[in-house]
Amino acid sequence: MATSKLTLSVDTDIIAKAKKYAAAHQVSISKLFSDFISKTAGKEEVEEDEFLKKVKAIKVSPEIEKITGILKGKVPDDFDYDQAKYEYFKEKYGL
Repeated sequence: MATSKLTLSVDTDIIAKAKKYAAAHQVSISKLFSDFISKTAGKEEVEEDEFLKKVKAIKVSPEIEKITGILKGKVPDDFDYDQAKYEYFKEKYGL
């Protein structure tokens, strides 16, 4: 497994505790951090936001579903909406 260097900003008290724990258990701080993240990340079930639940529960009307994606492929990937809006207002208001 390839490793990469990571710099963290941590209170000096926490660093001292981590060093003491690592020394007592004959393990590096990097290993402690890796083990902690491996055990905790992804295992905790993230509770979904109530608003997001409501939005996902909304039934989209057939009329809207019919036009969904109608412009897909019609607009270039590098199209700059902000620049287009700027050009539009520039022309409209003579800026």
